[in-house]
Amino acid sequence: MIELPKKLEAALKVQANAHGVSPAGYVCEVLERDLASALEAQSSGAPFKTGRGMFAKYGQAPSAEEIDANRADMFPLSRISTGTM
Repeated sequence: MIELPKKLEAALKVQANAHGVSPAGYVCEVLERDLASALEAQSSGAPFKTGRGMFAKYGQAPSAEEIDANRADMFPLSRISTGTM
């Protein structure tokens, strides 16, 4: 519980009644409004580092056709076993 001077307590009750809430509810509203920027700064944290551009130093990625051609070179059809001997 927070100790308030009589004048401040009276002003709090007037404002709470004007907003249609209890004094404790009004205090919560005021604190949430005033501390919202501090809450956002705490919750956001550091942004994540993405992997975008991580392999840029190796040049452009091969196309699907180049990959297929490399597979055909590495695994010619003559090496594939058909299961008959």
